[in-house]
Amino acid sequence: MTTWLLLAAAILSEVTATLALRGALDDPALYVVVAAGYVLSFVLLAQVLRRGMGLGVAYGLWGASGVVLTAVASAALFGEAMTTLKIAGFVLIAAGVVVVELGAQRARRGDHPVPQARESWLAASPSSTAAAEEAR
Repeated sequence: MTTWLLLAAAILSEVTATLALRGALDDPALYVVVAAGYVLSFVLLAQVLRRGMGLGVAYGLWGASGVVLTAVASAALFGEAMTTLKIAGFVLIAAGVVVVELGAQRARRGDHPVPQARESWLAASPSSTAAAEEAR
């Protein structure tokens, strides 16, 4: 199974568990589906990370896709309102996911590496230097 298919399965497991949570309010037996879905989702997400997908990308896609799919499914299954503002939010979420993935691809190629963190400004400030000298 490819990394992307594992991630898709993790997303679908999480969405299924979340939808089952709503259904469990009326049928407590569905709590088994809730627990199994969330456990499976995290196990699959861990496999995605083991295969080398970056945490920011994997979790970003997992979370963002989960939000959109859950909202769309909730509208279809439970009659929750689908407003223009919600749809605009979905578009923004999708755009954000695309930008994060493009950034991750560029980082993997080495086009724009993130600069290494410099020494803390506090460690180099005159007051901390004076305090260090007084402690000697």
